Amino acid sequence: MGFSIEGKTAIVTGSANGIGLSIARHFVDKGANVMFADMDEDGLIKECGSAPDEGNMRYFAGDLRERLTLANLLSATLDAFDRVDILVNGSRQTMQSTPLDLDDGSVEQMLSQNLLTSLRLSQLVAKRMIKQAEGQEEGQVGSIINLSSIAGRRTHPDLLGYSVSCAALDQMTRSLAVALAPERIRVNAVAFGSVMSASLKDILRENREFREDIEQHTPLGRIAAPDELTDAVQFLASEGSGFMTGQIMTVDGGRTLLDPVEAPAH
Repeated sequence: MGFSIEGKTAIVTGSANGIGLSIARHFVDKGANVMFADMDEDGLIKECGSAPDEGNMRYFAGDLRERLTLANLLSATLDAFDRVDILVNGSRQTMQSTPLDLDDGSVEQMLSQNLLTSLRLSQLVAKRMIKQAEGQEEGQVGSIINLSSIAGRRTHPDLLGYSVSCAALDQMTRSLAVALAPERIRVNAVAFGSVMSASLKDILRENREFREDIEQHTPLGRIAAPDELTDAVQFLASEGSGFMTGQIMTVDGGRTLLDPVEAPAH
């Protein structure tokens, strides 16, 4: 067994920028067929070209919170590459909550974006993986990787909705792993700390103290670059991790090793 994903077909959501984009690019470089999926069509065109119709990359633009959009994404992937072997659920959002405001809708919005989108697409893709594996008696049938966060284990009042959605995504990962294990489909997650995504860059431009606080409470003393997560995701997608399922792999520079009182989640 090795870590190769060459020739495999992957759907990577949230791949118009940031972490999802880094993962999708990395998979392309490693020889996988990749469907870039995001609601930011301009971003996808910028990264993939206006009309890619050959090679090992395609893109699909749409609101992945809509069930029909998810079905169309799967259909577009099958039209382009005939199959799907890997799903990376990277479509995610961060927003602040006001915990005592009864009109605050952040929890519902975060669950819709960060949990239900991943759950529904995982269900659709898993059914396709099972169907295309008919007659295949051994070997990995598919791998699903969810992008989560250490906010699912430690939190801050301003991140109530985000933290709840990440904790729910982690439990979904474990539950689907058990449900899909008999079909030889593995489900894992990568929970990361502070990563220099597009949204975090915008925040740090306006708040230098925030960056200093993150670095102070991260043992490795820095914020991760998006491409530092890509090898971890490739490992979980490959047969090199063939006996791993239901695991939440932490990539956080050691941040969760510190006392939660001293290192609040951001």
